[in-house]
Amino acid sequence: MSDSPPAAARTLALLAAGLAAALAGAWAIREAGLTNAPRTEAATVLAAPRPLPPFELVRADGRPFDRNALLGRYTFVFFGYVNCPDLCPATLTELALARRSLADLPAARRPAVVMVGVDPRRDTPPSLARYVARFDPGFTAVGGDEAAVRRLAAALGAVVDRPPVADGGYRLEHTAALFLVDPEAALAARFPSPHAARTLAEDYRSIIAGRGRT
Repeated sequence: MSDSPPAAARTLALLAAGLAAALAGAWAIREAGLTNAPRTEAATVLAAPRPLPPFELVRADGRPFDRNALLGRYTFVFFGYVNCPDLCPATLTELALARRSLADLPAARRPAVVMVGVDPRRDTPPSLARYVARFDPGFTAVGGDEAAVRRLAAALGAVVDRPPVADGGYRLEHTAALFLVDPEAALAARFPSPHAARTLAEDYRSIIAGRGRT
């Protein structure tokens, strides 16, 4: 992301919008009187998981990555790009640490991690896969055309933007939140930025314990 004042202002606006959405979600859960909702430190848990619509992205080996690929286990979904200077590497680092701390869970209940590339003009699925493997070889990265990425982002409640800059290029801005998708390919929870491995892991344990399924 650019360090110019307009870019910084837009980044702060995205983070503020994400925080507002998280607070609104938490308020809605409390107002609904859902006393059986799992107790979490940071995550906002949806009262009723929201099924994702059909989508199609691409894995590093060219195979499609669609809604069916999310069935059967919990998955953290994150939006990012290879040349991201700060948010992406920081988030992937915390996710890698959180996954290590969850290694005591049965294999089927450990979360998968998928990064969706938001810079298809520069990042190919193979380059995305090489990038996330630096943090954890078990991470998955997927890409696709801009329209496909934006459709999935909208379904999860994320913002992906590519505003132009004066020299004719562009910069990238994206929601830094993490989205937890459940084993039925439905959005179950949202984790606002900034992220800390301990909080990610503890909130994840609370969520899956509260739901009592793989």
